[in-house]
Amino acid sequence: MRNLLDRVILALLLPINFSYGQTEWPQFRGSTGQGIAGKAPQSWGMDQGVAWKMPLEAHGWSSPVISEDRIVMTGSTGDGKETRLHVFALDVETGKTIWSEKLFTPTDQERRAKHAKNTFASSTPLIHEGIVYAHFGHMGTAAMKLDTGKLLWKTKFEYEPKHGGASSLLMAEGKLIFSADGETMPMLVALHPESGKVAWKTPRTEEARQKFSFSTPLLVENKGRKEIISPASGMVGAYDPTDGRQLWKMSYDVGFSVVPRPVEMNGMIFISTGFMKPQLLAIKLENAEGDVTESHLEWSVKRFIPKTPSFVATDGVLYVLDDTGSVSCIDAGDGSTKWKEKLIGNFSASPVLADDALYCMTEDGVCYVMKVSPERGEVVMELDIEQRILASPAVVDGGLFIRTETHLWKITG
Repeated sequence: MRNLLDRVILALLLPINFSYGQTEWPQFRGSTGQGIAGKAPQSWGMDQGVAWKMPLEAHGWSSPVISEDRIVMTGSTGDGKETRLHVFALDVETGKTIWSEKLFTPTDQERRAKHAKNTFASSTPLIHEGIVYAHFGHMGTAAMKLDTGKLLWKTKFEYEPKHGGASSLLMAEGKLIFSADGETMPMLVALHPESGKVAWKTPRTEEARQKFSFSTPLLVENKGRKEIISPASGMVGAYDPTDGRQLWKMSYDVGFSVVPRPVEMNGMIFISTGFMKPQLLAIKLENAEGDVTESHLEWSVKRFIPKTPSFVATDGVLYVLDDTGSVSCIDAGDGSTKWKEKLIGNFSASPVLADDALYCMTEDGVCYVMKVSPERGEVVMELDIEQRILASPAVVDGGLFIRTETHLWKITG
């Protein structure tokens, strides 16, 4: 009995090791690409719970990615006559710059393609096995070492853009994948990550009137088969990552400038069809082959669907934030709305779910934290940090990382 008591006392005296369930955030929307994290602070203030706030010299709406205690982002600098595209790494603990590299100097013609709301650095980089892959759409792609920033290669896949670049990278079966859905000849492209050379390129098969889109593809497994799910104008397609072969497609009558990244849950794919009147489509994966437009659509929703923010899928429901602040909880089985709340503001950043809290950031810099469940949603924190936010947040080791127009914040609560 005495030995047991001694062991209990010793256990109580030992330091507690808290697990936050997320040790890296290597791509757009995290490890799964679907915006789900471990734990994050649910309250903070302008001067409370802020580990650091680091000013950024380079401007961009790419989201932070994090691995091996390094935060990596892209950005642009310039004096109005010349624009320079950079990738840089900061220390997770201090926010101080570890390395910064200038990669590209876009031409005047390349710069003119940008929409006023877009930036020259809106595509989120990717970290894989100690290598950083930075992507600037039609202006270039590069690889460098995560620890030192040493350049390994850089290349430029040329296509005719519309409004600039925004699609982020995906690593799938040893290929570096991105969409090149420009003004003409839209396609999905794969590069060899060791060299930057083109592995394959697959044209879109839908004759959409407006061909440009910006959605980041997602890798899923369908009955043991790996598939790249890639929404585009007028269609969503599934592609074989090894050779780019289109496995199946679903057409939609309208829909272009598609931005939200797809999500997957319980053998279903959920996508937004983009501008002008977006719909949420629920697509069954099982036995999908060829044209599945008439056979695999389980349900659709036409109201309060985002043109820009991506969804969150968990526990049999979808949490959907639209561009004007409507937050809906939608049953993934039948598309019915379980509850809906309204946030004030306009939204471009994709929400993140950490534990039972949904993090939503307005373009004007208001941060909302909502406690959510399939039964209800409730705002538990609202804070205006007075800096514009269009980049999506990242969560690592219990810390929340928010990129604004001028700073990177680390929130620890």
